[in-house]
Amino acid sequence: MAITRPAPTGTDTHEPTCDAAPEPQATPTTTPTATPAARSGSESRSPLVLTMVLLTLVLLQGPIRGALNAPVMQSWMTVFVAVLVQALPFLVLGVLLSAAIAVFVPPAFFARALPSRPALAVPVAGMAGAMLPGCECASVPVAGALVRRGVTPAAALAFLLSAPAINPIVLTATAVAFPRNPEMVVGRFVASLLVSCVMGWLWQRLGRTDWLRTPQRSHYEGPSKGAAFWNSVRHDVMHAGGFLVVGAMAAATLKAVAPASWLRTAAENPLVAILALAVLAVLLSICSEADAFVAASLTQFSLTAKLAFLVVGPMIDLKLFAMQAGTFGRGFALRFAPATFVLAITGAVLTGAVLL
Repeated sequence: MAITRPAPTGTDTHEPTCDAAPEPQATPTTTPTATPAARSGSESRSPLVLTMVLLTLVLLQGPIRGALNAPVMQSWMTVFVAVLVQALPFLVLGVLLSAAIAVFVPPAFFARALPSRPALAVPVAGMAGAMLPGCECASVPVAGALVRRGVTPAAALAFLLSAPAINPIVLTATAVAFPRNPEMVVGRFVASLLVSCVMGWLWQRLGRTDWLRTPQRSHYEGPSKGAAFWNSVRHDVMHAGGFLVVGAMAAATLKAVAPASWLRTAAENPLVAILALAVLAVLLSICSEADAFVAASLTQFSLTAKLAFLVVGPMIDLKLFAMQAGTFGRGFALRFAPATFVLAITGAVLTGAVLL
């Protein structure tokens, strides 16, 4: 008994000394000393940069004031501020509603509401976009969630194209932007719904399963409903708000800087005007809640060309192409985007010839 008890105590006293020696050398000594230095360096640089920027503005206030007082800059600022002030309330409202729908309405609801036959599910999904406010930033992940929950891809793609273009917020914004042309609201609704249904039927007929990658979980599916909602709001405001500013700047530049002869030449040729505004919609990537105000500011162009701008933009632009490639795969986006672009222009031209 006396021999057996010292043995474990001896082993206990030797083992901790061997285990305790490497631990303080490996972990705590290196990491805490590096991060405070990095933080202090970044914190010390930011006030310096801000001070240098303010100092530069103070030193150059004379030339800056002179440049802002120029007639060209005053015209530019007028158009820029007007577009932002008119579009911002619709953008915020659309972002809030789209986030609420994406987070609090379960995707299984759409699966139960759609008909089982794909040919009938496509127009029903297209019309569902008229009742569900949301911009294109929200329609892509919602469509991905529908595909992931078993909805036929043709119906999900019809919803993806129609929801940003014919929802109540977008149509109301279009009516406010074109108070003297109410036919623009009807034309936008008809052309966008027609293109979305045709694209859905084309995918049902010609699409292949290996072209469409099954989407992963989206950022709307967070750990809690409240966190997912505010994450969605922040995400859409940053993206849509940034593109709105870029679009307002581009519209103001075209209005104030571009020679009137160039715009007049492009506007006088109907085909060139339609193609020019369609390409401009792709490049500007403006949120659908705000694009009507940018289109209304381009007074040189015809209503049909503006309708092409309003139909193409919510269906395919640079940010949408990136989002579609990230959600459904690059192979899908490379096939889907060109077909959508051509059909959107065709639908706008046919609708404009009848209604405008």
